[in-house]
Amino acid sequence: MIRKAWLVVPLLIAGCGSGENEDIKKWMAEASKDMRGKVEKIDEPKKYEPFKYESDKLVDPFNATKVTAMADAGKQPGSKNAGGPRPDLSRPKEVLEAFSIENLRMVGAMQQKGVSYAIIKADSSLHRVKVGNYIGQNYGKITKITETEVMVQEMIEDGSGEYVYRDSTLVLQEDKK
Repeated sequence: MIRKAWLVVPLLIAGCGSGENEDIKKWMAEASKDMRGKVEKIDEPKKYEPFKYESDKLVDPFNATKVTAMADAGKQPGSKNAGGPRPDLSRPKEVLEAFSIENLRMVGAMQQKGVSYAIIKADSSLHRVKVGNYIGQNYGKITKITETEVMVQEMIEDGSGEYVYRDSTLVLQEDKK
């Protein structure tokens, strides 16, 4: 009897599973008939070109004779162009030059007798400035004032010791209490 049961069990299992999944297999075949994997072609990698470092052709940054030769010629060490823009260090500093330009805020603008003024807030105090005044720690000179902006031309020192101009703008901001 047990031998007959072992023969019948596999037939029952095979009979139960054969027709049940046909609809799922049919649906999968229909859904995947238009789906095809697409792999885009990868560009050919760039050819590696080694860099040959030739230090004998470069200027030695630690050569003391070059620094003394430039100093003798009237140039500052590290400066390529002694005739370029330089800040006027002989003029008296203005109050707003003690503050970084990032810490200054334009809170208003006004006109008086045809001259445009901007109201600048530094810390907790207000200052009235006009075109030609200096603000910020980078020798910034006010070049233009509108109802909503103050344009400033700063003079900053680059890595080689030369001064270059950089334009900055202070935008009108609402005073937060």
